[in-house]
Amino acid sequence: MKREEALALVREFVKNENLVRHMLAVEAAMRFYARKLNQDEELWGVTGLLHDFDWEIHPTMENHPQAGAPILRQRGVPETIVHAVLSHADHTGVPRQTTMEKALYACDEITGLVTAVALVRPSRSLHDLAASSVKKKWKDRAFAAGANREEIAQSAQDFGVELWEHVENVIQAMRSIAAELGLQGEAAAG
Repeated sequence: MKREEALALVREFVKNENLVRHMLAVEAAMRFYARKLNQDEELWGVTGLLHDFDWEIHPTMENHPQAGAPILRQRGVPETIVHAVLSHADHTGVPRQTTMEKALYACDEITGLVTAVALVRPSRSLHDLAASSVKKKWKDRAFAAGANREEIAQSAQDFGVELWEHVENVIQAMRSIAAELGLQGEAAAG
C-alpha cells in the first residue's frame, strides 16, 4: 500500500486533527527507524500512519484495533501491516514478533508525550526540544498523566533502544514534520 492510499484511508475514518497528527508523528518515527535499521521505509511508515485509523469508529479497548482489522483487509492492506496494527495494543493478545512491530509499539506512546512537552514550552516547538526536557517532565506524574511511562520504558527496552536515546530519536523524527504537527514554533508560524 502506498502512503497516499494510507493517508486517504486515515482521512476517511479520522476527523479529529489531533489524532491525525498523532498518526503522522508515529509515521515519522517509524520512517526514522526504518532508515536507521535499513528496513523498508514505506512499509514501516504506512504501518505507523495506519495504526490508529479506526479509533474514532471503535473508541474502546473491546473494539480497537481488532474491529478495524477487517476494514484494512477489505482495503487490501498487507497482512504484515494488519498484524503490526493488531500487535500495537496489548489487550489484543497479538504478540509483537518482528522488529517493525516492536518499533510501532515503542513509537506510539512516546510521540504523545513528546508532543505534550513541546506544547508547554514557550516556543511550542520541536526545534528547540531536547530529551532532557522530556526527562524533566517524565518525573512529574501529573503532567501528561495519560502517557503510560512504564509502557514507554518497557517498549523501548523490548525494541532494544535505550529510553533517552529513543526519546531523542523520536524528537528528531518528529522535527522533520514539525509544521504538519503544528509544532514548528510560534516564531516560525508567524
